[in-house]
Amino acid sequence: MISSNSLFYIVLTACGVVMHTSAQLHILIQQVPANTPSGASIFIAGNFNSWNPADSSTILLKSGNQYFRTLNISANPIEFKCTRGSWQTVEGNQNGGFLPNRIHSWSPGDTLKINILSWEDLGGSNSTAAMNVSILSNAFFMPTLNRNRRIWIYLPLNYTTTSDSFPVLYMHDGQNLFDQATSFAGEWQVDETLNSLYHSMGKSIIVVGIDNGGSQRINEYSPWVNSQYGGGQGDQYMDFIVQYLKPYVDSAYRTQASRERTGMMGSSMGGLISFYGGLRHQSVFSKIGIFSPSYWFSNQVWTYPAAVGSQYPMRIYQLAGGMEGGGSVAQQIDQMRQTLVTAGFDSQLIQNKVVPNGQHTEAFWRQEFGEAVLWLFADHYFVHTHEQNQSKHFSIYPNPFEDTLFIQIREKGSAHLTLTDMTGRLYLSGRYSDEELGKGLDFSYLKKGAYILHITNGTTWNSSSILIRK
Repeated sequence: MISSNSLFYIVLTACGVVMHTSAQLHILIQQVPANTPSGASIFIAGNFNSWNPADSSTILLKSGNQYFRTLNISANPIEFKCTRGSWQTVEGNQNGGFLPNRIHSWSPGDTLKINILSWEDLGGSNSTAAMNVSILSNAFFMPTLNRNRRIWIYLPLNYTTTSDSFPVLYMHDGQNLFDQATSFAGEWQVDETLNSLYHSMGKSIIVVGIDNGGSQRINEYSPWVNSQYGGGQGDQYMDFIVQYLKPYVDSAYRTQASRERTGMMGSSMGGLISFYGGLRHQSVFSKIGIFSPSYWFSNQVWTYPAAVGSQYPMRIYQLAGGMEGGGSVAQQIDQMRQTLVTAGFDSQLIQNKVVPNGQHTEAFWRQEFGEAVLWLFADHYFVHTHEQNQSKHFSIYPNPFEDTLFIQIREKGSAHLTLTDMTGRLYLSGRYSDEELGKGLDFSYLKKGAYILHITNGTTWNSSSILIRK
């Protein structure tokens, strides 16, 4: 039987690494964090190469799930760390925090076996990012701002098993979208929600998450200057997305790049820049998700819709919590709806939602994300784009509903119904006659909110619709 060490040496030889025992130390990384970006290179930086985190001579060679390298060095003991090419992407401890330098006294020909516990920039063992979330780049250059930024990407669960292309949603405050370990005050669970929707509906979208710039966040998220808080770099930030980030994403991934299949979403100041950027670039975006927007930031927000006018059909979803700003945010989105309609935007394509107990928190935005995505991307998730309650096979009414829902089957017979919430929890599954459906279904036991109804006759047609219990 070949020992693991012997097998390791055979692999090294097969890869063209010449083996000498004198002044050589073999490094074998047996395990890397599950959230290590696909295709990432791993480097060794230490007291033998001036602590260069991107030294091309120390890139580890990958074999399966392991990485290895033979170092020809004289330093002893060796002191080092592993990186993904920069000190921002250095390895961390089990919680994603600071890890002291590794120190190892060695003899020529030794094999040092190590496990990387985490990456500081991606969080530690408490990472909650799904396996289909990865880091597109830790330092994507922003030419319009002369800065670098971490970019996340969520790919549908079936991305690698199909040749399909997908709509894309660009989102701000990327730190808070996918991973509890990187979030400021909790994550949106964008990945969990979209994965659940895929399991329920068989469809999904691509999400590109752009980290905020920390101290530059307010500056980048408003084109207008607030005398107290700053702002004024919103145009440069949006130009980065439109001129550099989106073209790269469209070239590197299977996207549906048309404006009809491209959206943008954010909350608070991220809601403000989504509003502004969506209206400024109507030829690029057709869907805007505006959560708890900071319309208070500048009075120019109220004149901007008329200044740009309605150039293309725009689906606009505004969300506010009744407990935000003493109810002022809810009043502001109602005022903005009227402002948009006056400026020529189609009132039928503007959806306002106010949740009475909603607060200005990630938890609130997390619970509302799924419903907003389904409304914004109704043309992707549902057969019926503009009027989801009607088809040539059935009618659903009223929707939104209070306690009782009526379904009229246009063909005599029966239909099978499945009702789930946004997380995939099942509330109803069964076959009903057209007579039963015509008498109404009692859904008084459901909590207020959004649900997904699947309806099919089992042979020739099937469809899905969003139901809202008010």
